[in-house]
Amino acid sequence: MAFLYNIFISLITFGMKVFALFNDKTKKGVEGRSQSLAQVKSVFSKTDKVIWMHAASLGEYEQGLPVLEKLKENFPQHKVLVTFFSPSGYENVVKKKHIADVICYLPFDKKSTVKEFTSQFNAELFFTVKYDYWYNLLAELKNQGTKIYVISALFYERQSFFTSYGKWFVRQLKNNVDWFFHQNQFSLALAKSVGLLQSSVTGDTRFDRVKQLRKRDNHVDFISDFKGENKAVVFGSSWQAEEKIAEVVTLKNKAVKIIIAPHDLKRVEHLKNIFPGALLYSEIQNSQSSALNSQILIIDSIGLLSKLYSYADVAVVGGGFHDAGLHNILEAATFGVPVIFGNHYKKNPEADDLISLNGGKAFPDEYTASEFVLFLTNDDNKEELSAMSQNAGRFVDDKPDSTRMILQKILS
Repeated sequence: MAFLYNIFISLITFGMKVFALFNDKTKKGVEGRSQSLAQVKSVFSKTDKVIWMHAASLGEYEQGLPVLEKLKENFPQHKVLVTFFSPSGYENVVKKKHIADVICYLPFDKKSTVKEFTSQFNAELFFTVKYDYWYNLLAELKNQGTKIYVISALFYERQSFFTSYGKWFVRQLKNNVDWFFHQNQFSLALAKSVGLLQSSVTGDTRFDRVKQLRKRDNHVDFISDFKGENKAVVFGSSWQAEEKIAEVVTLKNKAVKIIIAPHDLKRVEHLKNIFPGALLYSEIQNSQSSALNSQILIIDSIGLLSKLYSYADVAVVGGGFHDAGLHNILEAATFGVPVIFGNHYKKNPEADDLISLNGGKAFPDEYTASEFVLFLTNDDNKEELSAMSQNAGRFVDDKPDSTRMILQKILS
């Protein structure tokens, strides 16, 4: 099976290099990986003690960040490495203020490549977030004596571990991972069913992260003036379906303010065509004061969404009306905002929990979702809106301090 895995990695590597000729996102990942070794060589020495966090993308980075920050507090002399698989994760984080000494792409999981990369520093502790496992990397780190953890682990029935050919993958995890910190009891039960006994339930560290968001300054210039005394619906990480909801709400309720932050800034031009009278956030400072009377504001900047949720009365979060994957609903819920989304969210167990507490609702299509957004923003339904808002905030408040439990185990 190891032979087949290495062939698979070679095929992925070759495939990504070919696809990079036609796809800008893949090209960024391939070019970035070619620079990863030089990046660590320029900052780390072979004797540097390093805490290493790996995240597939931005969501997993946010999930692991509370643990990384606490580890850095406990080991201030250690250097910090953060690696990404996805360009969207890397490009969002590398532009921000962060605690890492090096942020780079994770090299392709070839034995020789991994060995050369990891030999440039002393990785004392490594953790991956959720379920991004690279088996040659884990084996090499274990061989070097690194402590290896999985933070906010989430096992689900359709993973390869629970198939007829999954025994090899399970054996690698059993041999190489020191401890799995699971999000919930179901994930723990699945792990133990295949013999991964080095496991415990500590909850989802994303709740720790979004609780931190409340404590910072969430002011965003001009948003209060734009909103005024009106209700505001924030469309976060929107795709086509969520933008259709915005169209319906705009037509049927002229009093509500609409703020749209697309999942990709390339959609801004498309949004301008759909909403010709909309105001762009980048132009708001130079606009006439009367422009703030526009009903729709398009966010054409990155890094503002989690703060914008603090202004929302209702949030519509993207990705759930198709298989792209539901985006982060907790960033809205933490501010006590009812969250509306599509019902494609199998890998997001927190969505079911939020729905069960009536802090959010999922819908099969954008049309039924539109009607519910209109219901919540109608002044006649203030009590329902208030109840869902309180439930959403309580949903986050009641979650345990996962980071503290994880740190206790690691430090012991």
